[in-house]
Amino acid sequence: QVQLVESGGGLVQSGGSLRLSCAASGRIFSINTMGWYIQAPGKQRELVATVTSGGSTRYADSVKGRFTIFRDNGKNTVYLQMNSLKPEDTAVYYCYAYLQIYRDSYWRGYWGQGTQVTVSS
Repeated sequence: QVQLVESGGGLVQSGGSLRLSCAASGRIFSINTMGWYIQAPGKQRELVATVTSGGSTRYADSVKGRFTIFRDNGKNTVYLQMNSLKPEDTAVYYCYAYLQIYRDSYWRGYWGQGTQVTVSS
């Protein structure tokens, strides 16, 4: 069974930094994309940042220049370095992975449980 386990969330002052981590484990053959999303009450989840297995990245406009996503393919782990944090960054952050559980299987997306990030003003 595939699991995504997040860590690194917490309370930080405005202007501070946090690093989120997400490790994928279980039956995994190949991971294409990993990333981080936020979801506000009553709204769909929105992209924060993603990174492909080849290292291509994508960021929401609101975090460009402040957040950096990177991954360790050998550990099936993705990180989000969050700098210059603002109160509006406060949200639950969800880890995502798009992967195959064995060769030639269909691709499927998996979600972590989410980790709370709170930025005080």
